[in-house]
Amino acid sequence: MAIDLGEPGADGLNEAVGVLREWQYEGAPMQLHPGDLGWFWRSGTEATAAAVRTWSRNGRILAVGLLDGPGLLRLTIAPASQRDEELARQLVADVIEPERGVLPEGKANVEAPMGALVQDLLSEHGWNTDEPWTPLRRDLTEPVKDPGVRIEVAGPEQAQVRAAVGRASFDGATFTDEHWHAMAAGLPYADARCLVAYDDQGNAVAAVTVWSAGRGRPGLLEPMGVHREHRLHGYGKAITEAAAAALQELGSSSALVCTPSSNVGAVATYKAAGFRQLPEVRDRYRPA
Repeated sequence: MAIDLGEPGADGLNEAVGVLREWQYEGAPMQLHPGDLGWFWRSGTEATAAAVRTWSRNGRILAVGLLDGPGLLRLTIAPASQRDEELARQLVADVIEPERGVLPEGKANVEAPMGALVQDLLSEHGWNTDEPWTPLRRDLTEPVKDPGVRIEVAGPEQAQVRAAVGRASFDGATFTDEHWHAMAAGLPYADARCLVAYDDQGNAVAAVTVWSAGRGRPGLLEPMGVHREHRLHGYGKAITEAAAAALQELGSSSALVCTPSSNVGAVATYKAAGFRQLPEVRDRYRPA
């Protein structure tokens, strides 16, 4: 039966988010999470819809992709279909041929679950492995200790504070309070929280957004950052512990995060906050 490549449009985003929730389970490979769509939603509903691709058979979505920046497709596949040869060959054909409207010509990256047949087929087409990323996981079946600093949930009134910490945490960041409101209006944010940490003088020093995929499923930290003027004081560990506690309150079974392996400071921070390092993952890429 034919596999259909589609763009869900704004009206179809609910279904795409829904299947992403269903595909999250304990022990799953690191993969696209509804929180990844939620974070992208800061660009607005129409931009998010334009960046999403779905692959369906007989009306049932089997794969979801997010065009997360120029030349990057973040792809995940239904758990029972990750070694489906017909689906994998269709996915690869759609990815490698620019006229299909997925990836442009030139350098391109595909993030896909490790172990999926897509990884093997892209390798056969000459796609190399890119720099490693480190996933980390924290089990949430046990209580999470108090982080030891003041933590507040950032709602609409604190959007400007949350956005300012985000800009001060990442070079080149452009996150604004308008972006926050767009993100908060998105479907995935119904099960999300933004947290801000404050020092003893009342300065906002770190922030994180956490995304639940539903009760009993892994949740995601995306993103976490510490204000560049307040680093090396333990605020990264504190806000990460607060993130784990927030996901626990939302019913998540575990907390997940993924960072470039080269960012050894981030890896160390997550491990200090009780996260366990998992095997590295790598994108596939096509040289320019």
